[in-house]
Amino acid sequence: MERIAHAPITSILVPEAGRLKFLPRHFDFYGVVFERELYAQMGHLCEHYTGGLWNFHDLDNGGCYLAPSQQHAYHLIVNGNGFDGTVDAETAGIVATLFALSHLSFRFPSIDIFAERFHQLRDYVSEHPKRRQIFAAID
Repeated sequence: MERIAHAPITSILVPEAGRLKFLPRHFDFYGVVFERELYAQMGHLCEHYTGGLWNFHDLDNGGCYLAPSQQHAYHLIVNGNGFDGTVDAETAGIVATLFALSHLSFRFPSIDIFAERFHQLRDYVSEHPKRRQIFAAID
């Protein structure tokens, strides 16, 4: 059987001028719901998180994620699976985004966009250099 190669999924940092359209483009009018859940999840995962500016990332498979713009280490603790580790800002953002999308997909099962974005981001993570750490945190 011949294996069909595919191009890796890439992440594109959204420029400042594109930030206002990002959440409505990915989540329609549920963007505010997603954003609030994301920041709440980050607060649950990282006890020292106090807010701040986040970078927005588009994925070329239609997905997205957000990550804190402060490029320092984040200590994450996931009570549900025992994960306890220090990660970089991008990894922390991906983990928090996945938790937010998962939570919202169960909270609002009739709104397909949350589950769709979760699976698009998970596909990206499967190719990510920090995939072991990310999957350890979310599984």
